[in-house]
Amino acid sequence: MAAAAVPIGIGAAFAFQGQAGAASSADAHSASAMVRLAAARSSAAEQIRKHRRNWRPKLARIRAYYWALSQKGHPYQWGGTGPGFDCSGLVMMAYRHAGIDLPRTTYGMLNSPLLVRVAHPREGDLAFYGLGHVELFRRWGYTFGAHDYSTPVSLVHYGWGWKPTAYYRVRVPHRRRR
Repeated sequence: MAAAAVPIGIGAAFAFQGQAGAASSADAHSASAMVRLAAARSSAAEQIRKHRRNWRPKLARIRAYYWALSQKGHPYQWGGTGPGFDCSGLVMMAYRHAGIDLPRTTYGMLNSPLLVRVAHPREGDLAFYGLGHVELFRRWGYTFGAHDYSTPVSLVHYGWGWKPTAYYRVRVPHRRRR
């Protein structure tokens, strides 16, 4: 029995040494992994900071559109900015909730330096029907807005006799750094 105990004891000793060696190499490996993880995190943070300006306009127009969508069913009210809305009142309030101040009227919006004309609108861009009516672009064939007295705030399907004449994207104003 003593002969059998010796190999088991020796095997246990070697196994213990192997585990101790593995633990020290695992510590070294985890330390280098931590350094790589920290470098990756700072690189990702730098990329986010670098591209943040490109993300903001998209977020603003999407937030504006979805806020307007939450007003679905409210009545049309001439000059209204809530809870009843007219066309420009809904657009103005939608963008105000997205952090951008647009003028109150369609004429004021068209004269705003924040608007840039686009040929290929995206969801949340402004769709002007002539000079006197504005809605938010949803997709080709549809705008969302306060259309007229007979229709509550809703999605509007436009067609041959009534369709947008110009599309504009709202630029996010740059804030001064201090």
